[in-house]
Amino acid sequence: MISEYTKFDALGLAELVKNKDVSPKELLDSAIEMTEALDPIINAIPLKHYDKAKAVSANVPENGPFAGVPFLLKDLNNFWEGTVTTGGSRILKGIIADHTGELVKRALDAGLVIFGKTNSPEQGLTITTEPVLYGPCRNPWNLNHSTGGSSGGSAAAVAAGIVPMAQASDGGGSIRIPASCCGLFGLKPTRARTPLGPSNVEGWGGNSIFHCVSISVRDSAALLDATSGSELGAPYRSEYQSDTFLSHLDKRPKNLRIAYIVPDNIPIDSDVAEVMEKTIRLCEDLGHTVEKKSPEFSWEEIGRAHQTIVSANVAYAVTSQENLTGIKASEDTLERSTMKMVENGKSLSAEQYVAAVKTNQRTGQDLARFFLDYDITLSPVLAKAPVEIGYLDMNSQDLRLYRERMSEYSPFTPMFNQSGLPSMSVPLYRNSDNMPIGSMFSAAFGREDLLFGLAAQLEEALPWGASYQGIREKLTKVI
Repeated sequence: MISEYTKFDALGLAELVKNKDVSPKELLDSAIEMTEALDPIINAIPLKHYDKAKAVSANVPENGPFAGVPFLLKDLNNFWEGTVTTGGSRILKGIIADHTGELVKRALDAGLVIFGKTNSPEQGLTITTEPVLYGPCRNPWNLNHSTGGSSGGSAAAVAAGIVPMAQASDGGGSIRIPASCCGLFGLKPTRARTPLGPSNVEGWGGNSIFHCVSISVRDSAALLDATSGSELGAPYRSEYQSDTFLSHLDKRPKNLRIAYIVPDNIPIDSDVAEVMEKTIRLCEDLGHTVEKKSPEFSWEEIGRAHQTIVSANVAYAVTSQENLTGIKASEDTLERSTMKMVENGKSLSAEQYVAAVKTNQRTGQDLARFFLDYDITLSPVLAKAPVEIGYLDMNSQDLRLYRERMSEYSPFTPMFNQSGLPSMSVPLYRNSDNMPIGSMFSAAFGREDLLFGLAAQLEEALPWGASYQGIREKLTKVI
């Protein structure tokens, strides 16, 4: 069963269930068996909900698009009644949810069988997944390397074959970065496309949103069809989508105007530059036009605005956590970088926060004008190939070095969070060490349809599905 299980994407598994070739219980048993065998190696799933999953698998809604498919939630701001969500943080490790979040409800209504939660860095605050609480998550492509973050546990579980897709979230790159590091497809939707409530109806001032990482483009599109739409009291609304996202996979775009965004003052490693050159040639071979062109705004100002908004939100969140748990924030309960962000957040003035919001809004306006001349932008997801575990340490004694490495490693993703625009990492190429390096494509507000069409075109031109079998065979040998 295991050898067959890993050959299918989520929709493929659902089709097997629909045709009664396999039962939801058999799929769940396979996922659990894979977890028990592989998780001691990759450390992707610290919270396991096998008993709840078995109850769910016995009563899956038959009309759900993913009826009977095993699924994992990210251990961050995800509430499923009766389960713990820690956010990778010691301060929250004993808090049990008294309700189920709207997005989790929609996943269950789609027929997904949730059996655990995936490793996340503390509070989702960094671009690797190495929390003090659970320890480092390891990249299936090379166990000494980072999975990226903050959805690193989800990406590792999918790349290893435990599930064909898993939930992820993105407040500054946290879907696209792990997708890039683990060789997966990862789309960050338009602001407010998916719900965050009812406990929190926005994340980081509108920067953050939930979706998934997956092995196939069609799984991502189908899940967005199943989970998108406004929730009661939502502060924002996305663009109206008349057709299903899945239908746009058959509408292959032609003659796209693509802007390649890599300013001369932002260095990228040579293997990343090589991947970008290959991606440009592939796009041109598909009939698209690629021109090097960057929006004219201050990248430094955008970076400061992002840090201001995140720091203020972290300060608020930690105060709320202290009130909820009765535990004081300290280096015994929070990592050093988190404590520093709390300190910075509390030192900010209301005027500074408003100025950061205004910067985000101007960024959105600048990019909206930019997309009048271009259909798509292309850039690296990260400036380097996946780094080794320990390179980014949130609990480091040298936080200055940590922040420098963060900014050098990931300069490209946050602006699409701050502007609310859709953006995706596509796993087209790997470097000479066989480590994945994602290519990031982004579009105007509400244009996931265009991104899905392009992604399907790229997936057809350069299929990546077979590449996972090699790393899964390697992991099996380790076992």
